[in-house]
Amino acid sequence: MKSKTIVWSITTALAGFLFGFDTIVINGAEQDLQKLWSMYTLFGSNDAFHGSVVVASALWGTVAGAMLGGIPNDKLGRKKTLILIGILYTISALGSTLVSDPWLFASFRFLGGLGVGASTIAAPAFIAEIAPAKKRGSLTALYQLNIVLGILAAFVSNYLVAAYISQDAWRWMIGIEALPALIYTLLVLSVPESPRWLLIRKGALEEAKKVFAVLYPDEEAAAQIIAVQNQMKERPPVNDRLFSKKYKVPLMLAFAISFFNQFSGINALLYYARRIFEAAGLAADAGLLSSVGLGIANFIFTLLGVALIDRLGRRTLMYIGSIGYIITLTTTSLAFTYGWPGIVSVALFLFIGAHAIGQGAIIWVFISEIFPNHIRSYGQAFGTSVHWVLAAVIPAMMPFLMNPKVLGPAPVFAIFAAFMVLQLLFVIFYMPETKGVSLEELQKKMIRQ
Repeated sequence: MKSKTIVWSITTALAGFLFGFDTIVINGAEQDLQKLWSMYTLFGSNDAFHGSVVVASALWGTVAGAMLGGIPNDKLGRKKTLILIGILYTISALGSTLVSDPWLFASFRFLGGLGVGASTIAAPAFIAEIAPAKKRGSLTALYQLNIVLGILAAFVSNYLVAAYISQDAWRWMIGIEALPALIYTLLVLSVPESPRWLLIRKGALEEAKKVFAVLYPDEEAAAQIIAVQNQMKERPPVNDRLFSKKYKVPLMLAFAISFFNQFSGINALLYYARRIFEAAGLAADAGLLSSVGLGIANFIFTLLGVALIDRLGRRTLMYIGSIGYIITLTTTSLAFTYGWPGIVSVALFLFIGAHAIGQGAIIWVFISEIFPNHIRSYGQAFGTSVHWVLAAVIPAMMPFLMNPKVLGPAPVFAIFAAFMVLQLLFVIFYMPETKGVSLEELQKKMIRQ
């Protein structure tokens, strides 16, 4: 594997850092924002307004970005889409930190969400399309590693801002993202276009050859081009559509992996970590500091997941993660039931570890692998849309569901645990292994002719 493969993969994966930072930075600011805009209601409830508009605005943007992100990724290419994503992040950070109206705040956060949703398609697709089969898992998982690094950076940034700034601290928490967003936008200018996209969408053989020549030794570069050209000879009919019977298997797999990812409760925890820790009986400062600890645990266990994904394979990591989910979520539910605040902290830290090794390391890799080259963007858009619709709906409902008069923390975590039992059954009976198989060979296995 040549050094450029690593450099370009890392540069592209930095979109994940902004993803993690942008989505989680609201965790430290959300309670202050609820107090600031306490007079605003939705259906007569400030909790509903806060959860659905202020907190979830970026997630609604992410849903739109995931649904529509396949279009620029397919039509404009991976590189131009990645540049556009950086611009969206920058505008969002600057805009949302300067406004004082919750609807304007939500609008700018929505723009950042568009960038997040589109990045979950463009970045994994680009890395998967330049990486050698034996290293595709770990290189594509760099995107997830950057997500958790961004999450950790957001938790640490929020803690430091809260410690040293008292007046309008939320503005500093939100606005600081503009700096890494601008740096990322400039760095991604140095990345080439995906050679597979150049061949399949532009028919630019010479341009694709140049990129493959930088990525692979001569003989292997030629073999990559031949494999793509052979697949192109089997070009599907003009009216070929993603939602046809032949793509039933990858569609089902993308739906399942995305559905279970969010019904683990991962985004609900990350968005409301401070609130959840306080509900368990920790003081406000301890809750914020524990959020930083979650970010550290997430990063460490994701490093482990990245190291193991091409060694143990995707299914093995999903087994580990699923069992870990079931144990830790059940324990959390019991801890809330019987009032064990120390157990809640330990269980949720281990929950983060189970997620990072399993679903966290797998999801973006797996979705980018299972669809054919010519519809990869749209297939990823489907899978990521399922993920982000749920990632918007579930956190939006958390302030309401966490209220003891509605459900309360214990039943909520018990429900998440039950869904993880279903995920384990999915892994046992349906999930295939994609480790070490070329994208073109995976197409032959996944598609019903």
